[in-house]
Amino acid sequence: MRILYYDCFSGISGDMNLGAMLDLGVEKDYLASELSKLNLDHEFGISVYRDSRKGISGTKVDVILKHHHDHHDDHHHHHEHRNLHSIESIINSSSLNDNVKRLSLDMFGKVAEAEAKVHGKPLHEVHFHEVGALDSIVDIVGAAICFDFLKVDKVMSSAVELGGGFVKCAHGMIPVPAPATVEILKGIPVKAGVVPFETTTPTGAAILAASVDEFSEVKDFVIEKVGYGIGGRDTEIPNVLRAYLGKKKLH
Repeated sequence: MRILYYDCFSGISGDMNLGAMLDLGVEKDYLASELSKLNLDHEFGISVYRDSRKGISGTKVDVILKHHHDHHDDHHHHHEHRNLHSIESIINSSSLNDNVKRLSLDMFGKVAEAEAKVHGKPLHEVHFHEVGALDSIVDIVGAAICFDFLKVDKVMSSAVELGGGFVKCAHGMIPVPAPATVEILKGIPVKAGVVPFETTTPTGAAILAASVDEFSEVKDFVIEKVGYGIGGRDTEIPNVLRAYLGKKKLH
């Protein structure tokens, strides 16, 4: 049995997840060609490079947004990406395979449900600030593409470090973990306070909530490969997401 294990000692975000998946062996060109099936190539590109935090080297993935020259056009495009319905139609009308579509929609659904509950609005009226943005579409659909590529039998994760302090968002300063993050992680073991920053984002939380079969600190498998996804900020602890690919003998 093939296992993917997330070691979230410094939390998880969408870009850290993509970095860890590429570090584990998902091919960059494969990811890019699959993402192009969203037909949004004119709006974004991805940059992949080696980086390190506290002496641990790994893969950093940045989503590069391409700006439109026409302001009116720009506003129109961005407005379209703001609700769940438009995101669902981008995914459903793409030529991605059904498994990738299903997983992507599941992850976005978790974020939308959380945002709806936090803001007291019906699901399809939620206008995403952080999440409707293009980079979240890339992070979430990219995560689904990577899962599909790795073809593991089971996904496991450690407890999830949330960080601490306050974070700036569209509504002002909010406590860490952000309300949507907490909502998504209900029923999932968490830890907090290792650094005074946000270490787990709603996108990262949704990736785990939609894909992890079992949360456990016990790594009861043979580790075959280790990957590191590099986070944006340099904190007191290594700001990396560690992921293992392993094999477990079925007794």
